[in-house]
Amino acid sequence: AGSCWYYLRYLDPHNEEEAWSQEAENYWMPIDLYVGGVEHAVLHLLYARFWHKVLYDCGYVHTKEPFQKLFNQGMILANSYRDSAGKYYHPSEAEERNGKFFTRDGNTELETQVEKMSKSRLNVVNPDDVITRYGADAMRLYELFMGPLEVQKPWQMKDVEGVNRFLQRVWRLVVDEESGGLNAKLTDAPASSEPELERTLHKTIKKVTSDTETLQMNTAIAQMMIFTNDATSASTLPQEIVGAFLRLLSPYAPHVCEEVWQRLGEEELIAHAEWPAWDPELAQDETLTIVVQVNGKKRDELQVSRDTDKDELERLALASENAQRFLDGKEPKKVIVVPGRLVNIVV
Repeated sequence: AGSCWYYLRYLDPHNEEEAWSQEAENYWMPIDLYVGGVEHAVLHLLYARFWHKVLYDCGYVHTKEPFQKLFNQGMILANSYRDSAGKYYHPSEAEERNGKFFTRDGNTELETQVEKMSKSRLNVVNPDDVITRYGADAMRLYELFMGPLEVQKPWQMKDVEGVNRFLQRVWRLVVDEESGGLNAKLTDAPASSEPELERTLHKTIKKVTSDTETLQMNTAIAQMMIFTNDATSASTLPQEIVGAFLRLLSPYAPHVCEEVWQRLGEEELIAHAEWPAWDPELAQDETLTIVVQVNGKKRDELQVSRDTDKDELERLALASENAQRFLDGKEPKKVIVVPGRLVNIVV
């Protein structure tokens, strides 16, 4: 029973008079989000809900349910190696020869497959080893970048190196690797002095904010990689822009971000800094993709400026070679323009 109500004790762990105070329970409960593997559905969640309902009936808690939202993360998989007798070998004991795997100390052929990480299969990746080699931030980021949080995915050590290179690029935005001082491109100029990078920043703020709220961590990281590439190639780096980006990245890579935040001369922790806001105008794409239809069927796409008016959209759609081919020389009966979305030519 104790393991089923531990979250309630966490609310008031130093209380020596009662398991938790009513004040603490009213403040903290219910829990907004529970993230756990599917095996927890019975082994913990079902029992926790049962005990919570008992405690509710007894008047000790004020909600019938302890958890408001449940998210099941996918399992991390890894390659395993075993011989024809079913004996498993550690990856360090296997080597590839001409597309097949054998034991390093002999000629025993091994079968390889992607399976759930398990001590019995000898395919567990020790987090300590990854952290020692790449750092905790790289490991955190890679686990979130592997794919959608809810799906199973295989561990690929070479991809950890790619994430680590991204963090190195973030470091170099602030720190000159040769001198150890600040990057010479950093400037106190306003963000508007680099309009393209400022636009990329606001798109990044919008996407990372939205994706983080919906637990789409992999696409949030992908957008931050796009920003870092653009920032690396920018002629100057306004600290206003860099500081806002670091606040976005800090929940994902807290150690690196705290370090470079301090290098920028900030005295408070970045963890306590305000989350950046985006400007809706700057977060919009300057160009739009307009679908061209003939009798309701898509025949072409146009890349146009956001402020293109209806008459110009109609003219461009009628001038489209693909649309002309399906018009087959006929005069349109009607042209329906939906600004920002499509042009439908009716014949």
